[in-house]
Amino acid sequence: MADGPVGGGGAGGGRRRAVPAAGKPPSRVRMSAAQRREQLISIGRQLFAERGFDATSIEEVAARAKVSKPVVYEHFGGKEGLYAVVVDREVRALLDRITAALTAGHPRELLEQAALTLLGYIEEETSGFRVLVRESPLMSATGNFSSVMNDVAHQVEHILGAEFKTRGYDPKLAELYSQALVGMVALTGRWWLEVRKPRKETVAAHLVNLAWNGLSHLEAKPTLITPRGR
Repeated sequence: MADGPVGGGGAGGGRRRAVPAAGKPPSRVRMSAAQRREQLISIGRQLFAERGFDATSIEEVAARAKVSKPVVYEHFGGKEGLYAVVVDREVRALLDRITAALTAGHPRELLEQAALTLLGYIEEETSGFRVLVRESPLMSATGNFSSVMNDVAHQVEHILGAEFKTRGYDPKLAELYSQALVGMVALTGRWWLEVRKPRKETVAAHLVNLAWNGLSHLEAKPTLITPRGR
């Protein structure tokens, strides 16, 4: 027995299939407020990484998210609010990584872990790192790469302070040396962000080579050899 026409009313007739109206696009699944917020943060992160704060506009954030500008304002109050959230997340992510990595007991291993962690973050979270190293907007109270490096330097200072005491160096100078070490790694990381070679393990090994061998042969009271006035 042949099938009846679709939707036929006779005995054994099939159910009528819902056929979308011609030209009508399928309805989009609505995001929850939390999902929309995460989407906007992700888009803002990418735009701030690509263009920096000043060149990024709420209009473009809204356009990429396919929402109206008021939706962005509703979540963040403006571009400054979105930027603050993006940077705060990156600051915490990088600091958490470095803090978790500083677990070894030997100072040289700690240097290696810190260098590898920073380079790993640059490699895996390039957009986030670009956001951090760009200039913050004027009058912004938001943390940035410098604030993260200062926090790391304070942790390194405690490590160096203990080492200096055991070796007979002035522990008050630990802060100076910690800033120098962290600054060296940070600036090298910014350079490596663009060149990406040699590989991160090689970069870390050379950084530690310079830092560790320098620390191993510190003079207790270094002086300048260049005469004054030159």
